[in-house]
Amino acid sequence: MRKYRIAVIKGDGIGPEIVDEAIKVLDAVSVKEGFELSYKEYLMGGAAYDVFEDPLPEETVEGAKEADAVLFGAIGGEKWDSLPRDKRPETGLLKLRKALGVYANLRPVVVYDELINASTLKPEVIKGVDLLVVRELIGGIYFGQPRALEEERAYNTMVYTKEEIKRIAKKAFEIASKRRGKVTSVDKANVLEVSQLWRETVEEVSKEYPEIALEHMYVDNAAMQLIRDPRQFDVILTGNIFGDILSDEASMLSGSIGLLPSASVGEKHGLYEPIHGSAPDIAGQGIANPVATISSAAMMLRFQLGEESAADRIEKAIKEVLHEGYRTKDLGDFDAKEIVTTNEMGSLIAQYASKD
Repeated sequence: MRKYRIAVIKGDGIGPEIVDEAIKVLDAVSVKEGFELSYKEYLMGGAAYDVFEDPLPEETVEGAKEADAVLFGAIGGEKWDSLPRDKRPETGLLKLRKALGVYANLRPVVVYDELINASTLKPEVIKGVDLLVVRELIGGIYFGQPRALEEERAYNTMVYTKEEIKRIAKKAFEIASKRRGKVTSVDKANVLEVSQLWRETVEEVSKEYPEIALEHMYVDNAAMQLIRDPRQFDVILTGNIFGDILSDEASMLSGSIGLLPSASVGEKHGLYEPIHGSAPDIAGQGIANPVATISSAAMMLRFQLGEESAADRIEKAIKEVLHEGYRTKDLGDFDAKEIVTTNEMGSLIAQYASKD
């Protein structure tokens, strides 16, 4: 029997609730597909600070490196907002991404027909949207040096090397070759030297993929085009901060940020998490949407473990459950048959994914 070790980091807020539902679904499909998953939990974020006064204990880093994949929920909350930056939950996540070398953040955005009325945009604008944001994850302004917060000023430095840009660009072109064959590279080359290097390097890489159509777009225009005509996009390639902002914007095409998963992958390791935050205001109420985390688990099966059939089962089950009219509270009453709890949504998806 195929066996895989999964490092589980539930995190803060709704993290434990949504990860538990993803594990429930993973266990269901592993039985049907004939493989075995073992889990070991680790702390990161506010939960880790409360125990170790460190948002990323070394034990967590080592456990994540030893595992076949990492399944992660969410971190952060007002409880820890007043901590020094190096002790904040978000710093733990940034450090883990760097330690694992997961340089490519893949954020798919798909609009389900069943939820087309959940978006604030007109159905005719978003129907059929299926795009993927490929975001460089461990470089750029979030990691650049020097940086400082002083009494009268603060500064951060945006840095990208040619090799970092080449690496993420190749990932985007490779993915586009398995999709619809188009890459939109997003930058701000009219005012930023970093973006000038980005654009030149992406052009170089594109010559290795002559079958892929490449277009360049300034980030402000891209933000507008995502709302005006999102179907024009296939793969969006961009840097860390632009990708962070654009992918959250794109999430609203689907009607809820609670629907969208992500995969952070490198040469060896993979970290799989929903794109939303820890939502401490609704933690423990049983109303958090677990679909994004369950979809992230499906991405883990596909991209990290090679269990394509199991991933297909989960993704099909999500569509079937939504088609049947089951909704969590964040999705409201849009074509709803029944509003269900976090636990009930996970159980329904597990049930549908177990069908023969």
